Amino acid sequence: MHAVIVPSGEDLPDAVELREYVKQSIAGYKAPRSIAFVSSLPLSGAGKVLKNELRSRW
Repeated sequence: MHAVIVPSGEDLPDAVELREYVKQSIAGYKAPRSIAFVSSLPLSGAGKVLKNELRSRW
């Protein structure tokens, strides 16, 4: 599983710490194995996230 995250501030969180934080709330096998930080998500004209475009990048 891969997570694509748009950070709210200028400082990027540490991917390892973020994964450990997520594992406290959900099962370890559901936690993302890799994390990518992007400035914005691709959106359709209706404002929905274009998941197919995200999947094609990674």
